[in-house]
Amino acid sequence: MGSALQRFANLAPWALTSQAESVVAELATGLGEGYELTGAVAVHREARIEGGASIKGAAIIGPGCFVAAGALMRGGCWLEADCVVGPGVEVKSSFVFSGTKLAHFNFVGDSIPGRDVNLEAGAIIANRRNERDGCEIILHYRGQKIETGSHRFGALIGDRSRIGANAVIAPGAILAPGSVVERLALVDQSVASASSPPAG
Repeated sequence: MGSALQRFANLAPWALTSQAESVVAELATGLGEGYELTGAVAVHREARIEGGASIKGAAIIGPGCFVAAGALMRGGCWLEADCVVGPGVEVKSSFVFSGTKLAHFNFVGDSIPGRDVNLEAGAIIANRRNERDGCEIILHYRGQKIETGSHRFGALIGDRSRIGANAVIAPGAILAPGSVVERLALVDQSVASASSPPAG
């Protein structure tokens, strides 16, 4: 069975996150059994949301997901299944695939973490460069420079990646599947600061 996001596969990742509120609201109206829809927020009956968590705007919280007290989700958020949004975590306009765990005190902005990604405490996926006004997010991938035309975009995090405590993933970063980012590391525009396990 494919992802619910398949119908939006023609959108570039930064276009998807910039339209997260409307995309998630549209998805929320066509979910299968097991979801309870309140306004634009759809929560699966097998998900658990603690008191004190805050959800602003459209959101889908899939089966087996856990959202802790003190967490904030805003701007259109999609948690596929078995995800953890821990205490003090802020998720903004992001699409989080199954099994991903945002431990605690993380910020994930305008990003797409893949499946089974783990962020240790304090790890940040930044979504805006404030070095100067009007700074466009530019990606570098396989020797290509990709202009997004957007001033807000976080990162693409490959499946099974591990991001250590207090690491910072700068806007526009791309992490290959299985990447390991050390604690306190900075990954800026590429995976140069991350180590990936050998293929095979």
